[in-house]
Amino acid sequence: MATSFVGRAGGRIAYEVHGQGTLVVLAHGMGEDRHSYRHLIPLLVEAGHRVASIDVRGHGDSSAGWPSYAPAEVGGDLLAVVRDLGDGPAVLVGNSSSAAAVVFAAADAPELVRGIVLVGAFVAQPRLNPFLRLAQGAVLRSPRLFGMFHRTLFPVHRPDDDAEYRRRLVTALRRPGRMAPVRGVIEPVEPHWTARARQVRQPVLVLMGTKDPDFPDPAAEARAGRRLFEVAEARMIADAGHYPHADRPAAMAAELVAFVAVTDRA
Repeated sequence: MATSFVGRAGGRIAYEVHGQGTLVVLAHGMGEDRHSYRHLIPLLVEAGHRVASIDVRGHGDSSAGWPSYAPAEVGGDLLAVVRDLGDGPAVLVGNSSSAAAVVFAAADAPELVRGIVLVGAFVAQPRLNPFLRLAQGAVLRSPRLFGMFHRTLFPVHRPDDDAEYRRRLVTALRRPGRMAPVRGVIEPVEPHWTARARQVRQPVLVLMGTKDPDFPDPAAEARAGRRLFEVAEARMIADAGHYPHADRPAAMAAELVAFVAVTDRA
């Protein structure tokens, strides 16, 4: 599938589109790229949806060297893709760091967003002890260490092509200037996405893997996220880690297809 680009102040955003139907826009987490959704996209297309998978600014084929990687800016990139395609409003799906971005997008341009899905969202900034802060700092500066960390986020199931995907990911992160965006998308900024949640009037789905190792209690984190919104539901995906679209794609697709139907009725 050919890569498309949309220009933004400071660079350009890469994305690719598959299928026809209701538009669903997928945004990945830190350090990944649009191929994170490679196992989910065919299932959504088969269900009758048009799917746009983006490379978050500084990642994949999108340009690097942006002045900011804040969630509000990433949310603006998602809206730019919807406008570029011209067939919104869209359902926006954000995983991990990009979950914050879909909240900003929904609050800033409700006419372009029919619903949002937060997958593995961090309701509060993780509190790390000094040792873990040092470890995180090392991981966020080393493509090799990031690859090792990435592997731990699949505690139960692992895609058949997982090792090949990770090798390609690490190679991409070795390009000049590509680790700075990995740090940038999780840099604490104000306002935090939770401050904008009450402004979201569209339907919201909070998804979490039951085995997500990034959270001491994934179900509690999902419930905390749900309570921030006016209209929201929290659902758990059994035996999934931090990337349910990769390790449990059929279960993730079922949740998304059902949610898109909810946005149709809304």
